[in-house]
Amino acid sequence: MKKNKIIVAVTGASGAIYAKVLFDKLLLLKDQIEEVGVVMSDNAKFVWETELENTKYNNLPFTFYDKMDFMAPFASGSANFETMIICPCSMGTLGRIASGISNDLTTRAADVILKERRKLILVARETPLSLIHINNMKTITEAGGIICPATPSFYSKPNTFEELTATVIDRVLTLADFKNQSYSWGDKQ
Repeated sequence: MKKNKIIVAVTGASGAIYAKVLFDKLLLLKDQIEEVGVVMSDNAKFVWETELENTKYNNLPFTFYDKMDFMAPFASGSANFETMIICPCSMGTLGRIASGISNDLTTRAADVILKERRKLILVARETPLSLIHINNMKTITEAGGIICPATPSFYSKPNTFEELTATVIDRVLTLADFKNQSYSWGDKQ
């Protein structure tokens, strides 16, 4: 089985629990992963610490890169990272990607993934949406990216915030071609 090389970027949008659950699930899928490169903005760290009241992102066994490290392997298509997930994705980050502005490692990596025709998944976390947001989402979709709003489902009857969050993250992991055990519509509970 071919193992995935994946980039995870965490922006300062509210919803740090989405990043936490994504990291937890990636740890469980380690047999499908060759490498995980992580970029967290300063705002992402602040939001994580505010919403989750911890700094456990510091304990993750993934390789972290500074937001301005343009020497990171995935700043170039030659490193062959197949997938990038931005979770949660702020509208500012989404707008810069849609405009082709590569002013930090997150936007540069997204630009590389799109130009190489690889998989870019943006877990958009904003409501309500302005026409500018919608047009930026359209632009990214037309360029080959996938917009996966952080919109949980309820048919699995989640009992905790983490279970509710997992309904989105399980969808993201499926979009990223991971073999992930998760509830599907019609499954018996």
